[in-house]
Amino acid sequence: MTLLLKSFPARAKIWSEVFADAEEPFFADPSLVTDTKAVTALACWDLPEDLTVYPNLKLVLSVGAGVDHMRELPQHLMLCRSLAPGIETQVRDWVIMACLMAHRDIPSYLHQAKSDTWNSLKITANADRRIGVLGMGRIGTLVAQNLTALGFPVVGWSRSGRPVDGVKTYGAEGLPTVLAQSDILVCLLPLTPETKGILHARTFAALPKGAHLVHAGRGPHLNMDDLKAALDTEHLSSAILDVTNPEPLPKHHWGWSHPKLIVTPHVAAQTDAHEGAQHALNVVRALKLGEIPPGLVNQANGY
Repeated sequence: MTLLLKSFPARAKIWSEVFADAEEPFFADPSLVTDTKAVTALACWDLPEDLTVYPNLKLVLSVGAGVDHMRELPQHLMLCRSLAPGIETQVRDWVIMACLMAHRDIPSYLHQAKSDTWNSLKITANADRRIGVLGMGRIGTLVAQNLTALGFPVVGWSRSGRPVDGVKTYGAEGLPTVLAQSDILVCLLPLTPETKGILHARTFAALPKGAHLVHAGRGPHLNMDDLKAALDTEHLSSAILDVTNPEPLPKHHWGWSHPKLIVTPHVAAQTDAHEGAQHALNVVRALKLGEIPPGLVNQANGY
């Protein structure tokens, strides 16, 4: 049972140390593989073109939190995503920052500052600003519960409608209800065929006039042209994006300079190499024991 890492040298160095301390076999780079039959798990972001060179491969581990970038795997291979705890808290922090910025009209103040304008806007109480969270997995649940603790009325939406302590949640048919209650709409959905393009004109039209968008899901969730129309007609007051479509935005794209839009370059979270290595170690050990590995993805659902 040996894990092969296909990544950059800095990550490989840390993972090598973690696996050596645990006395677990490990290849830090495909060029170092001495016996392809020994490789039972592969950790990577970009899959090798030919997986058949590893005849005993049982599992692929994404070194990031998402797996939507992975091509379809053969049916006999398991797919896991990284569950490094730092990812969840980092994304939580970025989303709460963005929600508070939208709530306190920071996009408007940043635009005012460019023209030397000093003009105060009315402050809305937290209790009067409703927030809807699309995607109630580990990160969405953490975000929703933390926003609730700050005094915001929060509702959540997921395909399953799984109950979440302290947060009213809706299932697949409840999306219109959630949108109607979202003065700030947060997208943390996984990217699947069903969610691709979900942030479009009809979604924006279903939000209350003057709503805000906070998007830290995946770029292809968003129709950028529909977003521009919603901002230009003032149906949306602002949007704060950590992911875009396309990504990165090309030079001279309208998104760089729109007065109601703030863009960060996909930095809501960065996987800590030590945490990632520890999770990979847990995956390998579970695989060795015949247990369900942590972060196992239902490939039919895409998450």
